[in-house]
Amino acid sequence: MAVIRPFRAVRPRADLASRIAALPYDVYDREEARKEVEREPESFLQIDRAETMCGKETDLYSEEVYQKAHDLLWGKIENGIFVQDEKPCYYLYELVMEGRAQTGIVACASIDDYEKGIIKKHECTRAEKEQDRICHVDVCDAQTGPIFLAYRKNEALKQIIKEAKKEPSQFDFQTNDGIIHRGWKIEKNDQIEKIERLFEDIKQIYIADGHHRAASAVKVGLKRRKEHPAYTGEEEFNFFLSVLFSEEELFIMDYNRVVRELNGYSKEEFLKKTEEKFTVIPSDKIVRPEKKGEIGMDLEGAWYLLKTKEKYERTDPVEGLDVSYLQRELLSPVLGIKDPKTDKRICFVGGIRGMEELERRVETDCKVAFSMYPTTIQELFEVADAGRLMPPKSTWFEPKLRSGLFLHLIQEEKNR
Repeated sequence: MAVIRPFRAVRPRADLASRIAALPYDVYDREEARKEVEREPESFLQIDRAETMCGKETDLYSEEVYQKAHDLLWGKIENGIFVQDEKPCYYLYELVMEGRAQTGIVACASIDDYEKGIIKKHECTRAEKEQDRICHVDVCDAQTGPIFLAYRKNEALKQIIKEAKKEPSQFDFQTNDGIIHRGWKIEKNDQIEKIERLFEDIKQIYIADGHHRAASAVKVGLKRRKEHPAYTGEEEFNFFLSVLFSEEELFIMDYNRVVRELNGYSKEEFLKKTEEKFTVIPSDKIVRPEKKGEIGMDLEGAWYLLKTKEKYERTDPVEGLDVSYLQRELLSPVLGIKDPKTDKRICFVGGIRGMEELERRVETDCKVAFSMYPTTIQELFEVADAGRLMPPKSTWFEPKLRSGLFLHLIQEEKNR
């Protein structure tokens, strides 16, 4: 039974939504974030990455940065740039990328469901990355970046979404990357009640993207419980901002690998090592894998199709992933990359960057690139259901949810 409840969203004025909406805070490095805020002064990055509004010498994780984020956010609320809805509602958030649409239900999920494993994870999180968002949420008294959740196909929810989208949209704009963003408010009591009941019958919900944001929101909620021992469980800090999508609407792209050097092997020696674990087929063109069990390899400018060998394959939900096969049979024993999370010789390239980026890296600073067949949503579910974790950088979801369109306040009455 999942607790997915409506909430009083804080949303930007309709005339500013397109300018405020920003990609997630963690897709930018420090200089890129600063340049984006200079390009668009209304960008929500100025709150999500408030160091952009401080001096260049300012420590990214200083109290000054988090206080700046708080002051900017609550100043915009007081000035009417952001407005809070009067009653708890659900919302819809539709993203259209290259003609393919996906629509999620914007709501609040329960930190207890996260703790109990009803909301399932498939990635590990790092404490230092969590701490940044813990401070951001705690100081701002608000969750500003939605967690991307997935649920198994549900026809009744699909029909409610279809009906709700017949109403006028709250925002409708296209960002400079070509993605169309639309939003609706679900405020009819019968629809709200039905959505809440339908989620109560759903036994598992899965984090698709945003593991660090989810862990941080939960830890702030648990911290607030300790600070308020008489809490009832209904306080806003017991819930975290989410957008929930049905499994069949999600699009996972390839998450590719590039490696800087061949661990002392020549091109010919490395190719022979590769042939021990893969069937290697030379290609006169870029290799984009067409099915599971296939990997493309650009080795110093020459492309090959790699096919996994049955005797090295695994049926285990984690070990059976293509990214696991590559790591287990080639990256670790041959290239010496034991821990891809920390080894500086390997980099990860999201599929949105295209195959051309792999070729560019091999031409400039890398010796070999591997193009992967995308991990499927069913593989993600199987790993999460088994209580296991995927290897790092196994999934790349597109399009990315924008921050700033829906905010969740975790302490509405403030003494400022």
